[in-house]
Amino acid sequence: MIYTVTLNPSIDYVIYPNNTIKLGELNRFDKSHKSAGGKGINVSRILKQLNTENKALGFVGGHTGKLLTDLLSDENVETDFTSIKASTRINVKVKGDQETEINDRGPRVTESESADFYSTLAHLAKNDLVVIAGSKPDGLSEDYYQNLIDYVESKEADFIIDTTGKELQMALSKKPFLVKPNIHELEDLYGVTLDTIDDIIPYGKKMLEAGAQHTIISLGEKGALFFMKDEVYYSAPPEGQLVNSVGSGDSMIAGFIGEYQKANNPLDAFKMSLACGSATAFKEDLAKKEDITKLASQIKIEKLEEK
Repeated sequence: MIYTVTLNPSIDYVIYPNNTIKLGELNRFDKSHKSAGGKGINVSRILKQLNTENKALGFVGGHTGKLLTDLLSDENVETDFTSIKASTRINVKVKGDQETEINDRGPRVTESESADFYSTLAHLAKNDLVVIAGSKPDGLSEDYYQNLIDYVESKEADFIIDTTGKELQMALSKKPFLVKPNIHELEDLYGVTLDTIDDIIPYGKKMLEAGAQHTIISLGEKGALFFMKDEVYYSAPPEGQLVNSVGSGDSMIAGFIGEYQKANNPLDAFKMSLACGSATAFKEDLAKKEDITKLASQIKIEKLEEK
């Protein structure tokens, strides 16, 4: 079973203004939509498109929390959220001349609510996989992610961590099944500037040496690199027009684990990862199954030789 953990989910309110947003003035828009947001939730939504069984976990509260749960129910995504007193946040995404995000900090979770969350993982078993993704809401301890990873390990389950900075660095020694930083997150993690693929490769390998079982480094419009054992692979992205950068990385994670669960083949999983990430990047919302299928046959990977 795959469980996705989104500790600070959101309602994503996406608006498409008629003209450039002008601060201090009335701005109008004719088009908008609301969707269930949050990195782990995005993974669950794409896994559903891939017909992969999974369950979304996290904290939800108030009318916005109910709306989020209802939106996921409409997509037949299974959930087991932990109820909190405070309301789930609303994030605003402005799709104008430039893509702008206005994200709420989110609710405060009480100590008893944070403890209650573990009951949703009570049935966790060996060979299950937990995807831990995104930011933490206020009220959770600084080491909440690390304690959660320790709990997953105690159940002999695997985990994927999709976060940044110190929390990602600390998680590597716990041997995550997959990590997927983008190039900017990789630069921040190691305090370097990476201009070429040859510059990036030593740091991808460094993540494996630190404990990661598989590493994908997304390069935006330049494609992605995949690291496993002592092998490095590269894929250029399929052709298409960038429409939406939100959720592309989450879609890559979903594509990898969804395909890996079916075939246990990491290279096929990497191809599906690229197909899902690109399909979302080419759509206004997360990709649908038909979008992913259309792109999957276009993905070509090559093994990079040692220099």
